[in-house]
Amino acid sequence: MKKPRLILKLLPAFAAIFLLTTSCDSNSDEILEDVSEVATPETSITINEDETPNTSSNTEPELEMTTELENDTTSPSEVVATAAQSDELVGPYNTCNPGASNGNRVNDIANPINKGTIDDRSCYADYSESVINGTTWGVYNITDGSNHLDTNGLQPRIERSFARSNANIGSFVEFKGTVRILETGSTGNRGTDGTYIMQAKGKHTGGGGSPDPAICLYLAKPVYGTNSEGERVQVSFDIFREQINFRGGSGSRGRQVVFLKNVKKDVPTAIELKVGVSADPNDATRKIHYANAKIGGEVFNWNIPEAERATQSGIRYGAYRVRGGRAQIRWTNTTFVRNNN
Repeated sequence: MKKPRLILKLLPAFAAIFLLTTSCDSNSDEILEDVSEVATPETSITINEDETPNTSSNTEPELEMTTELENDTTSPSEVVATAAQSDELVGPYNTCNPGASNGNRVNDIANPINKGTIDDRSCYADYSESVINGTTWGVYNITDGSNHLDTNGLQPRIERSFARSNANIGSFVEFKGTVRILETGSTGNRGTDGTYIMQAKGKHTGGGGSPDPAICLYLAKPVYGTNSEGERVQVSFDIFREQINFRGGSGSRGRQVVFLKNVKKDVPTAIELKVGVSADPNDATRKIHYANAKIGGEVFNWNIPEAERATQSGIRYGAYRVRGGRAQIRWTNTTFVRNNN
């Protein structure tokens, strides 16, 4: 089968558009990847699966769900986009493609438009770029089972990372960008659907958990509707913050997922994430370790547990996790600032 190509599509001015709304530097990233149900805004829910990677297979036990989605057996077909052009991949595809099986995680193009050091662990595609309506976008495409570099069951990813800040009061890292989500992991089960688009990272003292743990991850889960041909397709994405309950937290006791908001498919959405340390206004001897996000203009601030144990703050973004199907994420206008006190 041929390697997928980017399909650029001009929509005639008279066409009607139909849309129905409905863990950086280690191979030991521990990521919790299931939710038991969809929560209402700012309502937390627990995760019911241990996050230890499956060393014998890339397939992990699926969560018994209160509600399950039908398996999507619809053949891929072209979907009308909201923009005047589209860089969405459509049609049949392979898990891996010739030329994409890089032997080194740092596998980048010259002078990429997106900031940060790349971590490419997918044999489906390499990082590339597309131009849509005059804007250059970084292209992050991954498929289920395409992590050809790790042998311990870790999920595929193409992400970018930055230098980390220390844990002194006033130190921080800050990332800004614009994201377009075209497709995220689809398993037919709400608990295992979805793809991470961004995460806060940071090591801590006292042991516990992964050597390089995620602190919180921003997870996009698909919401389904029907296109103009009557086919079942992803039309928008619920964004969740998957957050630790304590340092090194894992499993249903150690993490929870909080629903933040819904974003429409293929619509450019401004995102900001600032992770850092501030003084506790109620106790000058203590710190606050925070991960404050803004998504589409809405603010979602969160104070990380056990701030005194923090040793650093970090950020990664791109596309990470796809337990079924394919994920297609686009990024542009990326900036990064680090301040060490």
